[in-house]
Amino acid sequence: MINERMYQLGSQPNYIRKLYAHGLERKAAIGEENVFDYSIGNPSIPAPPSVRTRIEELLEEPPEQLHAYTMSPGLQSARQAVADNLRERFGIDATFGQVYLTAGATAALYISVAAITYPGDEVIVNAPYFAEYKVMTESAGCTCVEVPMRQSDFQLDIDALRAAINEKTAAMIINSPNNPVGCIYTRENIEALAALLVEKEREVGHPIYLISDEPYREITYGADVPFTANFYDDTIVCYSWAKSLSLPGERIGYVYVSDHMKDAAAVFAAVCGAGRALGFICAPVMFQRVIETCISEPTNVDAYAENRQLLTDMLDELGYEYIQPDGAFYLWIRALEEDDEAFSEAAKAHELLLVPATCFGAKGWVRASYCISPETIKASRKAWEALKADYA
Repeated sequence: MINERMYQLGSQPNYIRKLYAHGLERKAAIGEENVFDYSIGNPSIPAPPSVRTRIEELLEEPPEQLHAYTMSPGLQSARQAVADNLRERFGIDATFGQVYLTAGATAALYISVAAITYPGDEVIVNAPYFAEYKVMTESAGCTCVEVPMRQSDFQLDIDALRAAINEKTAAMIINSPNNPVGCIYTRENIEALAALLVEKEREVGHPIYLISDEPYREITYGADVPFTANFYDDTIVCYSWAKSLSLPGERIGYVYVSDHMKDAAAVFAAVCGAGRALGFICAPVMFQRVIETCISEPTNVDAYAENRQLLTDMLDELGYEYIQPDGAFYLWIRALEEDDEAFSEAAKAHELLLVPATCFGAKGWVRASYCISPETIKASRKAWEALKADYA
């Protein structure tokens, strides 16, 4: 006997991964230059030189020391580096004792949801949202409650959230800069959310934790990204260096339980327990050591900004509708028919790989990841033109 739910998850990977795999097959068959793969968010710029320098330094150390286990939450020195960075950047009184290093942001999110929920609880997500939020919520035995963002500007819909929160609500997950839309929640929007959550905590008589998923925090085009933990005490921050340091395959990130939280020590203990129960202990040690010295390395977003301009200029000329992204490296494009999955399939006929909005709890749009080479964007014009002609 096998677990039926796990079988379904394993035999039917999410659409993004399937589309990415399809792209690899097509590139092998017809040549990479003939496939226009906007499917997955693989950073297209190299890691900073300091990352390589640090790795080379570490490789000179005795391997039995370099590759040894750490304590479950990670090296104290690396956790201290995270706390120092948070204090210096955001002015929050962060301490290393509230930092848990993880194998990327996904592990951080799984740990956080498991730490602060019971089976039967509800976790609110704001649609469109990263598809795996639903998987991790349901894996904890909870119900994933989808609340659409405001369609006018893709900010959090405070009135809709007020209506969705009830005594079963244990947590809410937010993501800014947002995947898939690229929007950034404004300070005013976050302040309104914080006020709502404080009001609702009093009403329901228990904490409502805010899980802030922030892997795109450094990738912005001039807009300010409010640090959520400065606005709401019951915040858990999940972070990854996958995007900021172009290290997606190395799986290194953290959970930070706000020191301002009234029951911070207990919540952190639950985070440690969830890490233990789920097997997310002792994050990749070499990259814990890399982060110690590279944590403050600035993120080069120039290439993404140029790609954004290149793609939006082209789509403007061709008459496509999209949401101008303030952060991340995704473009949210209006499908040319109501059925976004059918539109994505139509695009595949032109070797144009776009992720349908259905994957993100929405309808009628597709996501294009523009962290690709500018040459691919330029070469894809003929595919965008042909796709437009299909619907003329």
